Amino acid sequence: MKGLILSGGKGTRLRPFTYTGAKQLVPVANKPVLFYAIEDLVEADIRDIAIVISPETGEQVKQAVGDGARFGARVEYIVQDAPRGIAHGIKIAQPFIGADKFVLFLGDNFIRDGIVPQVDAFRNGTMNAQIILYKLDDPSSMGVAVLDGDGRVTRLVEKPQQFISPYAVIGIYMFDAHVFEAVNAIKPSARGELEITDTIQYLIDRDLNVRAHLLSGWWIDTGKMSDILEANRLVLDILQPRIEGQVDTASRIEGRVVIEKEAHIVNSTIRGPAIIGERTRVENAFVGPYTSIYHDCLIRQCEIEHSVVLEHSHIENLSRRLADSLVGRHADIARAGGHTQTLKMMIGDYSQVGI
Repeated sequence: MKGLILSGGKGTRLRPFTYTGAKQLVPVANKPVLFYAIEDLVEADIRDIAIVISPETGEQVKQAVGDGARFGARVEYIVQDAPRGIAHGIKIAQPFIGADKFVLFLGDNFIRDGIVPQVDAFRNGTMNAQIILYKLDDPSSMGVAVLDGDGRVTRLVEKPQQFISPYAVIGIYMFDAHVFEAVNAIKPSARGELEITDTIQYLIDRDLNVRAHLLSGWWIDTGKMSDILEANRLVLDILQPRIEGQVDTASRIEGRVVIEKEAHIVNSTIRGPAIIGERTRVENAFVGPYTSIYHDCLIRQCEIEHSVVLEHSHIENLSRRLADSLVGRHADIARAGGHTQTLKMMIGDYSQVGI
């Protein structure tokens, strides 16, 4: 089997971050979301992987992932000239996929427990397609699947206006070569894209064997700030503590904490679960639970919790605690005088905020 990861798209729900970077490279517990998708494929013994990239952010993805050797994979890249739909991503990947079965993974989807059982079932079974479902009280903002009593998919509806099923279709799919007939036959939707729901419905209408797997573990589509924070919490909850940086005697490390190489903790408290990235300095500060601070940051004279801070950012001299926040690359947050209250913010790369 092969793997196909879609890592294009504009990421409008994560702006301003996605004006300057790929949404799939936003880190969760100091690891880009895209890396979790690659690792899930490799864990399922899928090592030939293509990543569909956009002209705007493709070079960033290439630089981050490289040739895939660091993951134990072989990675190549396919440029999608514009956002033309998930099914279009499959269509342009046909030369790479050939006649093989494959897993399609949307690069901003996060599953904490991996996909090994689902891949094994598809690899060894007679299914023509397998979709992963997640039960929601209100799945109306997503594609929704209707199943028969045998677990076979009978209908898919994109963003139904009326409740038809609790089963939302998430961004992980498995196909055999029949899917190429579908993506070459369907027409663009009203929004001008080749839709994955139309693709799967095409297979269903031709009586092919389309099955569903109901996911019981954690899944998050990391398209919004709240989703990033929730995914970060889920990973930190199973964090294995490790200290490779320097912690002085005036500092306290409490709970499950990772201190990466060349990080410096000076006269500070780190209360886990939390992770401090390489070459980051935390000085006279408090870092509270569910916080990930990426590499080459400075956290000084402040308190921060339940937040994600990207690389090369400085947060200093705040008189109130920063919480529930997502801070972009090369950002500066500092006290500028005057009355302050609890802070909650989402700021993009290279931003400067005075408080």
